[in-house]
Amino acid sequence: MIVMLTQDLSKGFVSWKEMYFENKDALEALGGKLIFAGPHKDDDNKMVVLIDFDSPEAMKAFATDEELKAKRVAAGAILESNVVTVMGDESFTS
Repeated sequence: MIVMLTQDLSKGFVSWKEMYFENKDALEALGGKLIFAGPHKDDDNKMVVLIDFDSPEAMKAFATDEELKAKRVAAGAILESNVVTVMGDESFTS
């Protein structure tokens, strides 16, 4: 299942990007694979992420992982700003 997440950042995208690469294995161990992440062209403190989760349970495991939450916050993610959209069943990657 593919999920689009939009969120605000307090430290710019580079800080979040570094955090992701330091924790990529943890995301994958929870059943998630990053498809895309990037900042808005005109605002480095707004970003979009696409993640492909193995299952709804994998998405829940990611969302409730307190250690990863703390690392995301330390990298500047403003978790209260998150908007999560589950994409339709016909979504695909190529």
